[in-house]
Amino acid sequence: MHVDKKDEALDGVKCIVNTCHYHVEGDYCSAAEIEIQPRNATTTEETDCATFRPLHEQSMR
Repeated sequence: MHVDKKDEALDGVKCIVNTCHYHVEGDYCSAAEIEIQPRNATTTEETDCATFRPLHEQSMR
């Protein structure tokens, strides 16, 4: 999934995953949109941010 990175944080979305490409200061997400999966999750532990992209993805290739 490729999502554009915005210049400002996504309103109302707090994210503390500082190893994500979209993480910005103050523990916010700067992705243009986010997708949380799977559809039938019943607990917090079952959910996953499908928008996550490693911070240094380009250098890992």
